[in-house]
Amino acid sequence: MGVSGTLEYLSEKLSNSKKKKKKQLNTVAVKIRMDCEGCALKVKKALSGVKGAKSVDVDLKQQKATVYGYVDAKKVLEAAKSTGKKAEPWPYVPYTMIAHPYVAGVYDKKAPPNFVRATNDPAVATLNPVEEQYTLMFSDENPNACSIM
Repeated sequence: MGVSGTLEYLSEKLSNSKKKKKKQLNTVAVKIRMDCEGCALKVKKALSGVKGAKSVDVDLKQQKATVYGYVDAKKVLEAAKSTGKKAEPWPYVPYTMIAHPYVAGVYDKKAPPNFVRATNDPAVATLNPVEEQYTLMFSDENPNACSIM
């Protein structure tokens, strides 16, 4: 074993003995009921106190609070609930990320503009690639689509 092999061996041993779980930089969004600027400040103060939080954005109009930093989603949700307000993980995703955003179970009239409810529900219609291909073949959004007259 040469010098470089010895250094690699020692480096590996040292790194394994000092395994420390590093927290990942996260963005955690929470839907939380806020009625006024006072509520928004209360929520921002509570979420700023979460260990590892770098910044907190509160959007009163969307009823959304977003925490950036080395935070755990469960801790953020607990801090949001500690304000006495109804809070849940942010349930929406941009409608462009859903194959069929207006099927029952996904479409939500309370969702902010251009968002639909995120769901992993198997009851929501999803098409396999062959069905998707046939659907796009007659789509008005496809410039090369077939048209039936």
